[in-house]
Amino acid sequence: MTTSTTSTARSRARRTLSGWTWLTFVVAAVVALPVLVILSYLLVPSAEVWQHLASTVLPRYLSNTLILVACVGLGTLLIGTGTAWLVVMCRFPGKRLFEWAMLLPLAVPTYVIAYAYTDFLQYSGPLQSALRELFGWTRHDYLFPDVRSLSGAAVLITLVLYPYVYMLARAAFLEQSVCMLDVGRTLGRGPWQMFRQVAVPLARPALVGGVSLALMETLNEFGAVQYFGVDTFTTGIYRTWFGLGEQVAAAQLAACLLALVMVLVLLERWSRGQRRYHHTSHRYQQLPEYQLRGWRASLATLACALPVIIGFVLPCLILGEMALRKGDSVLGSNFLSFAGNSLLLAVAASLVAVAMAVILSYGARLQPGVWTRTATRIASLGYAIPGSVVAVGILIPFAWLDGQINHFYKGYSGEVLGLVFSGTAFILIYAYVARFLAVSFNAVEASLGKVTPSMDAAARTLGETATGTLRKVHTPIMRGSLMAAAILVFVDVMKELPATIILRPFNFDTLAVRAHNLAADERLAEASTASLTIVAVGIVPVILLSLAMRRSRPGQAR
Repeated sequence: MTTSTTSTARSRARRTLSGWTWLTFVVAAVVALPVLVILSYLLVPSAEVWQHLASTVLPRYLSNTLILVACVGLGTLLIGTGTAWLVVMCRFPGKRLFEWAMLLPLAVPTYVIAYAYTDFLQYSGPLQSALRELFGWTRHDYLFPDVRSLSGAAVLITLVLYPYVYMLARAAFLEQSVCMLDVGRTLGRGPWQMFRQVAVPLARPALVGGVSLALMETLNEFGAVQYFGVDTFTTGIYRTWFGLGEQVAAAQLAACLLALVMVLVLLERWSRGQRRYHHTSHRYQQLPEYQLRGWRASLATLACALPVIIGFVLPCLILGEMALRKGDSVLGSNFLSFAGNSLLLAVAASLVAVAMAVILSYGARLQPGVWTRTATRIASLGYAIPGSVVAVGILIPFAWLDGQINHFYKGYSGEVLGLVFSGTAFILIYAYVARFLAVSFNAVEASLGKVTPSMDAAARTLGETATGTLRKVHTPIMRGSLMAAAILVFVDVMKELPATIILRPFNFDTLAVRAHNLAADERLAEASTASLTIVAVGIVPVILLSLAMRRSRPGQAR
């Protein structure tokens, strides 16, 4: 009797595990569909269109994209690494404030900062007007850099994205052992040599990871570069699809951009090789801090203050002034409709993304292996794919599916259904989940990894199924991480622009689209209301990140 019962339980467990494994594969396949569709279009002939693109705009797309990536990569590396080392290892006025304030530019979408500085720095803006009034200059008496240019886009994007490098570099510096620093000091290394020869090499994977995130966001950027008139692959995809009506060419441009992203990922992996960056000591104590005085302290304060002021404080002040002076003229019911659309999409996408992340992480936990690891990696690839690429990869198969459904229904009833999936909120949420699933997956996987396997074994011994164990044991433990994952996805969706513009239903605008449309019509003051709302929502994950980083080092004083 006992043997039979045990055999039945094992058989049921195998069936449950198999079900979770297949569910993991299905989720990964659904999320990977846009990428597979885009790659398949590389095999579709379109020689005439490509000859036209190659002879006219393709070289400009490629050169502008590469220059933008190079400038943003170098800028974020310098600002993020330098400021992270200062706030971790040095003592200077404002250090505690800058620990979390350095993350604030993450709350500002790049297209929002572009709108703000265009209004501030243009010829009729307050800065140039004040200079002319102060010095009595005319238009021909001075030269002023044009912010609406490739160099202007590179600077502003760098100021928004450097926190990716900062937060990973700071976490890496906090995790370093005191013993490593002690060895460096005994060998006569000063602060600069310690930073260059010890800290940076140990933090190299984190630095490369942060720069990679910044570069992927740069490749995904649409609103700022389009507003500045800078032709990149992302704007080219949009223009080819909607301007020229060439779906195949747009998909192939998206495939080229996808290939560029893959090259970045592979270069990051190849750069590490077989090397490992870790230490063998577990001596975690309060890190020693270098006391900066005089001009060095002032320079450190200025180095940390400038990115925060230029990347967050000044844009918010500009937007606030514009909103108070001449905000959105439809601030009433229409604006509430835009906000409601944004909230609806963000809530739905965050819930679906967290649910899928739980399925993937729990499926990999129940049956770890090469296939499940591969499936979860494929599912997490979406964050590295630009939103315009995801949108094109989703729109093509669903447009075909709509055509087949209408063809079948017309033959059956003589009527046409119209759009069933394309142009609906469904594929928009699908795009958000495919794009931001990695954000929720990383948070859920890390939280699930902290639950000891003995708890699973205890629950199964008491007769609980795998699903019951997840619901009754793991979910209560992971509640905080699930909430954090949902908030991160929520804010990312609120800021997302390229996929929203391409896939949104007719007469269905979000705050991001509203701000973009007004700015495209040169109505920057009216765009400030929606832009400021997006920034306010974006502050939430910044607070969560700063709190998590403060508690990240064992032995660190709170």
